Amino acid sequence: QVQYVESGGGLVQPGESLRLSCAASGGIFSMYTMAWYRQAPGKLRVFVASITRNGYIGYTDSVKGRFTISRDNAKNTLYLQMNSLKPEDTAVYYCNKQPPDAWGQGTQVTVSS
Repeated sequence: QVQYVESGGGLVQPGESLRLSCAASGGIFSMYTMAWYRQAPGKLRVFVASITRNGYIGYTDSVKGRFTISRDNAKNTLYLQMNSLKPEDTAVYYCNKQPPDAWGQGTQVTVSS
């Protein structure tokens, strides 16, 4: 079973940027489609972005043009560059493969002035 450790979250003001990282272990990272998800307070966890083993990328509409997903298979690491952050991006961010298995702890992103 793959394990995930997310990092890079924090408190930022609207318009600022953050870069999230996700270190994966226990599986063949390079073979998986990987994704970022987020869960806002009181809401369900939802899809944010994904990247296939061949580099095909998809985003949810609300982050297109602002977020960039990438991966480093040599480091078993997934990234999410988040620019022009908005208060509605506030959530706990998780990474997982698709379909997902066990979840990590996530990393908190708070966008507030």
